[in-house]
Parts: sequence; structure tokens; C-alpha cells
Amino acid sequence: MFRTIHDDIQSVLDRDPAARNVLEVLVCYPGLHAIWAHRLSHRLWRSGFKLLARWVSQIARSLTGIEIHPGATIGRNFFIDHGMGVVIGETAEVGENVTLYHGVTLGGTSLYKVKRHPTIEDHVVIGAGAKVLGAITIGAHSRIGANAVVVKSAPPDSVIVGVPGQVVIRNHPTHLPNEQEDLEHGSLPDTIGETLVALIAHVESLEKRLNGGASYGPILHAPDHGIWHGEDFAI
Repeated sequence: MFRTIHDDIQSVLDRDPAARNVLEVLVCYPGLHAIWAHRLSHRLWRSGFKLLARWVSQIARSLTGIEIHPGATIGRNFFIDHGMGVVIGETAEVGENVTLYHGVTLGGTSLYKVKRHPTIEDHVVIGAGAKVLGAITIGAHSRIGANAVVVKSAPPDSVIVGVPGQVVIRNHPTHLPNEQEDLEHGSLPDTIGETLVALIAHVESLEKRLNGGASYGPILHAPDHGIWHGEDFAI
């Protein structure tokens, strides 16, 4: 038990640069309190004290703003940063060294009493406001961008962005030494923007071929350092 407590505290210190010392982590991190409450409620749930388990989880919800069903299975070194608005459903399974930011939902999509919540494998980072819905599996070492809505499974080393979530598999996944977490969840592809750039280039090429190499009228241009300029478009 003491080893688990130590690992939970160390997870906060390793993954949040704002955490300065152990005492601050102990008294100021609701994500940590929610995890400890869940470990207690989960043990009660597995022992058959289901109503008591739900009561403990509801007390933790009122104190932390984080709702974790006592039936959910959560692995070691789980870290919820900020935490407000996080919801984890009954049949969710979370692996080791997983990081969640505020507003994340691991939700169900079925009314039947079956496996209906996601499985999150090891070393996954889920950005603020993301929704992962249904009995799907997110492969290890994946990143889910902020506010993504993920409704289909993704293989390991994926980056998932958008609504609905678009899966991009990293060509050169980076597994950091000692299995540290890749928390660069702001470094994400713009799948829609990149598609538009490719279409613009194709349209320009077709216009030049049709006009004998000359261009007439406004030509769409790719964005400059990710910024689209209104004067490029005829409205």
C-alpha cells in the first residue's frame, strides 16, 4: 500500500512542473485524492459492498469534481491533472502510466450490462475535454488531442485529433527513457488543414494545365505558417 501511495505522489511530481514538493501534492491535488478514493471504493466494489462503494465514490466526486465509478479498473501511476469534470465509467479499463487532463470522459454507448466503456492501454495521454466513447481500445503510447471525440479503436503509437477523432499513426514513435510519459499533447497534426493544402495544390495544378500554364482569377494559397489569409478567397 505504501509503495502505491509513493508511486502516486511521484507520478504527480514527474508529470506536473507546477508541483514543488510532496506536501503540496498531498494537500493541493484533487486528482490524487480522487485516485485514492477510487482505490478504496474499487476494493469495496470487488468485495461485494457495492452500495458502500458507490457512496464513497460520490463523496469523492463532491470533494474533487472527478467521478470515477468504483467498477472501473485503473492501473499503477495514473495521473489526473487539474481533474475537474473528469468522468470514468463502470467498465472502463485504464492501464499503467496513463495521464488525463480536465474534462475527459471515458464514457459508455450501450444500455446493456456489458463491456461498454473504453480500454486505455499503457502510457496514453488524453488531452483536456476529450471524449472517448464505447467499448473501444486505445493502443499504448498514444496521444488524444484536446476536445477530440474518439469513437473507434486506435493502434499503439497513434495520435487522435478532431471530431470525430481522426487516427494518425506516428512514423517515428518516441518512447522516452525509463518509460517516461510523452506529455507533448499540444504537438498534434492538423488533418483537415493538411488535406485542404493538398487540395489547393491540386486545384492550382489543374488550373494551370487548363489555361496553358497561365492562371486567371484568384488562386487559393496554402496557409502561411498555419494562418489562413482571407484575401486568398473569393466569397
